[in-house]
Amino acid sequence: MILALTKKTSKIAPAIIGLCLLAFGLQSCKKKSRSDMGQQLYKKTNNKIFKDATPEGLEVVFKEELAKKKGSLTNPKVIAAYYESTDYDPHFVMDNIFNGDVDLTANYFQKASEHGLDPRMFKAEEIKQLVAKFKDKKAFKNINEAYAAIADLEIMMANSLINYSNALEYGMISPRKIYARYYTDTKRPDSTSMTKIFAIQNMKGFLDSIQPKSRQYLALQKALIAGGTAQGMSKEETMRYLVVNMERLRWKNKPTQEKYVIVNIPDYRLDVMENGKSKMNMKVCVGEGRNVDNTVSLVEYDESAKIDRPFSRETPQLNSMIHSVQVNPVWNIPQSIASKEIMVEAAQDPYYLENKGIDVYKNGKKVDDPETIDWNSAGKGEYEFKQRPGEDNSLGQIKFLFKNNSSVYLHDTPAQLAFNKDVRAVSHGCVRVQDPKGLARELFGDGATYDKIADLMSTPKDHPTDIGLSKKVPVYLTYVTCWVDDANTLQYRPDVYGLDVVLYLHLQKFLASHDQLATL
Repeated sequence: MILALTKKTSKIAPAIIGLCLLAFGLQSCKKKSRSDMGQQLYKKTNNKIFKDATPEGLEVVFKEELAKKKGSLTNPKVIAAYYESTDYDPHFVMDNIFNGDVDLTANYFQKASEHGLDPRMFKAEEIKQLVAKFKDKKAFKNINEAYAAIADLEIMMANSLINYSNALEYGMISPRKIYARYYTDTKRPDSTSMTKIFAIQNMKGFLDSIQPKSRQYLALQKALIAGGTAQGMSKEETMRYLVVNMERLRWKNKPTQEKYVIVNIPDYRLDVMENGKSKMNMKVCVGEGRNVDNTVSLVEYDESAKIDRPFSRETPQLNSMIHSVQVNPVWNIPQSIASKEIMVEAAQDPYYLENKGIDVYKNGKKVDDPETIDWNSAGKGEYEFKQRPGEDNSLGQIKFLFKNNSSVYLHDTPAQLAFNKDVRAVSHGCVRVQDPKGLARELFGDGATYDKIADLMSTPKDHPTDIGLSKKVPVYLTYVTCWVDDANTLQYRPDVYGLDVVLYLHLQKFLASHDQLATL
């Protein structure tokens, strides 16, 4: 099923800043002179009804039509504010119908399925039908009918162009609104980006310019148009994989830096990217997922699956800056792990804590004899736990630190066997890296600082050493389940966290809402 948008609340920039400067001076905040509106329309249509058309007469009807259609518009405040600033000048009708631009635009809308979008949301057919009326001498019985048609087409064009450009340039869905653990900077459309459609001088040029052009998007789009079937999937499931990942590619959340670290959670892989190419890559282990066995898939799901209910150990989607490393790290054990695992183990074995190198603190003070504590009756949060540096330390010999509110980081691990698994969603939420020394070298470069790190890792100490990264490096924890590799082969990965299903159901929700709006 192809997808569509619906009405949403839009935050309007104060006083619609910049409306008076639209169209690079072609459109002013003064009433644009259309004193010869009637003669212009009569000359273009040969319909005598239009001889009596005036800007003042149209304005009355335009206001009425705009009020009636308010509930069916996606961004009514943006549209209303713009036309109020131009005294309801019918920009698209007067300047774009008779040169073919409106029909051209409708043709682009009709091909929206090539983006995994539903052409109905852009009202391509309705636009074409209204354009045809202006070319039919008998279509209007009186001037009020003509005014209503002008207003309808003008409003429809504005609304559809905004929807279309928003969808292609920013994506239909705000990931922050549907994902519980999404902390990646993602730009969304605002009134300034929306009102640029009124300044279009070359319609075809504009429509071509907003077509996403990344190699990844074009490859997925080509596959969607071809309608092929991925191995082990049905045609419908293949299409859904492509649709959700094309939506992700439209989100404005991609790295722009020359060098960055990126982790793709479903692929269990880390890449160090530089100048658009992977300089090094390695296997990683990520947080345990709710959908490891693929019980909820793009083939079968129910309505409740659109509510994102992340498993407590899932790795979040985020971006930040790696600012330092800690060699021979101390593990400050999260309270959730302490209460569910550490205290349970300590209750069964009084020497578990000492054997694992775990110190116990109460009210900030170290407890001297933790084996004497009755862990079965100890309250949650009553104690804090820290694991000392050493061979058993869950963070291995080094951790890579970056600011985030989820207390996650990249780190080494003594549990190397996990890297031999195909499904590596096994951690408590942090990202375990297969080659931490290699990652440190890529971040710090060859030199004295890296040599110090390598030396500390080779001869482990009983205390941590913090080393700052002089030039911070961006890090992105992402979630992509379909992409094209360097050999131009489409790769598909299981939806280990069920996030594809959440996204697809929200896209379907928009389609259902659109169908309801169509009846208004």
